[in-house]
Amino acid sequence: MNGCTITGMGTALPDRVVRNEELTALFDTSDQWIRERSGIVTRRVAAGPLATEPLPPHVPGGLGTTGRLAVEAGRRALSAAGVTPDRIDLLILCTTSPDQQVPANSAAVSAALGVRGGAMDLNAACAGFTYGLVTAGGLLGAGARHVLLIGAETLTRITDWSDRSSAFLFGDGAGAAVVSSVPGEGCLLGWDLGVDGSLVDLLYTDHGAGMVMKGQEVFRRAVRVTVDSAVASLERAKVTADQIALFVPHQANIRIMETVATKLGIPTDRMASVIAETGNTSSASIPLALAGAVAAGRLSDGDLVLLAGFGAGMTWASVVWRWQATD
Repeated sequence: MNGCTITGMGTALPDRVVRNEELTALFDTSDQWIRERSGIVTRRVAAGPLATEPLPPHVPGGLGTTGRLAVEAGRRALSAAGVTPDRIDLLILCTTSPDQQVPANSAAVSAALGVRGGAMDLNAACAGFTYGLVTAGGLLGAGARHVLLIGAETLTRITDWSDRSSAFLFGDGAGAAVVSSVPGEGCLLGWDLGVDGSLVDLLYTDHGAGMVMKGQEVFRRAVRVTVDSAVASLERAKVTADQIALFVPHQANIRIMETVATKLGIPTDRMASVIAETGNTSSASIPLALAGAVAAGRLSDGDLVLLAGFGAGMTWASVVWRWQATD
């Protein structure tokens, strides 16, 4: 069986930037209160009451806000990888906020990009991109050549903007990676996936309703499952936390991120973070943070990267990845 590597990445963010101060028009809050509790300063918004020109959930061709962000990030990833859309065997779109209930949002995205292979949506909430990376690795090991993996969200469309305790957390965006087959072991060294369906009521959104989150309990559980999953991936990869050059957690809350890093024994200066600029973008958060670290020159060939996330469900996922530099 072949291994896999990331050959190109791309990102997409809405133009509309919403600073913390703007949220005071919706509920009683302050910039200092939000920063202290989350580390968030701004977020990008494409939908909801703060969007300047929000698109409807569905427009002709099936591309609303989530789809358009996915297409833009996907095009940039393909260009960076030097891979044409007709060479993609599968497009995986990780999202919790699709433009339509049926069909899968990936159908319209694949058509817009010109992908001729298969396409499917993957909903593992904020752990989605890491779930997708493991899925892509399995398919590439079975003979596929290239997988286009995209995390795209318009969470501001399903945010409960009357909920002062959580509405300030969320933003919109997309991140994508072309994952390609390579001979030998490849870059996926260890992984762990899991879910505890008994915790569904901690974080959910019913059809036609806003998001419900029990914040304190999510915090407590998230730290525990993320640490346990990361340890399992490190053990499977036969490496230790001190060997990790870059830790890329789900960008949910800076306090959760720093607590997990500390419990793992990874210095916070080795953590990738874009939460101050983007907020929580669910399945888009890990690729946005990883792409940001790559663009900043924080990774060298052979560096070990730990990706770890958690989400509604309650899902969790982690991966140990050996970074392979590309042209």
